[in-house]
This record gives sequence, structure tokens and C-alpha cells, in this order.
Amino acid sequence: MAVQNGKDLLLKLDLTGVGQFETVAGLRATRISFNAETVDVTSLESAGGWRELLAGAGVKSASISGSGVFRDANTDERARQIFFDGEMPNWQVIIPDFGVVEGRFQITSIEYAGSHNGEATYELSLASAGALTFTAL
Repeated sequence: MAVQNGKDLLLKLDLTGVGQFETVAGLRATRISFNAETVDVTSLESAGGWRELLAGAGVKSASISGSGVFRDANTDERARQIFFDGEMPNWQVIIPDFGVVEGRFQITSIEYAGSHNGEATYELSLASAGALTFTAL
């Protein structure tokens, strides 16, 4: 696999609830993390005393984070509305040369910052709120 450009990892928000995805404005960095909890089924009969895990069990989750410059665009306004209204719309994460992850996410935090001689910035964190789909590219 060839080296990939970080700016091609895109976070997209469904603006209208009907599949109209738009890239979140001003993002400079995006990260997605997948997690799966384990269910330990080790017993006194486990071979050699080694831990055993129950296949396919446990809670799966994903988290997304991003940071960038505040642009006061449609996606910025929509993200604020989603947070304050407690909505959980569909999001897409485009992972270059890998695939598209799509599903419902809840915004768990939005942080805004700025200095007197710099641009206004923000950080966004999301947590998965249901089953996710993956489509290979």
C-alpha cells in the first residue's frame, strides 16, 4: 500500500437526515478508533491456565475526533445544533484506499479556542451510537 495523504481522511456529516453528506468544514486533523471489549471465559479447565475469550462477544464501539479552524460554515452550525439538541445523526468517515465507515454518532464534546494573534480553532469528539457499516473502496 502506498503512502497516503492525511488530508484525504474525511469526516462527513449528514446535514439533512436523508443522506446529504458534507465534509466538516475547517478540519485539519481527523482520527477514528475502533474498540471491542473482551469477555473472559477462563476457568480452572483452561489449557495451561491461559486466558480464554468468548468469540464475538463484548461491546463494540468507535470514536472519532477532529480538530481544525472555525469557519462558521453550514457544518459548524449543524454540529453545534446537534450537540445542544442531543441528536445522533449519521456520519461518514472516508479512509483513503481502505473504505467508508458510516453510522450514527453522538457529539460528546466541542471545544473552541483562539488567541489574540491567531485563528479560532475547535476540537470535536464523537462516540458511536449504534451499528456501523463498512464499505470497502
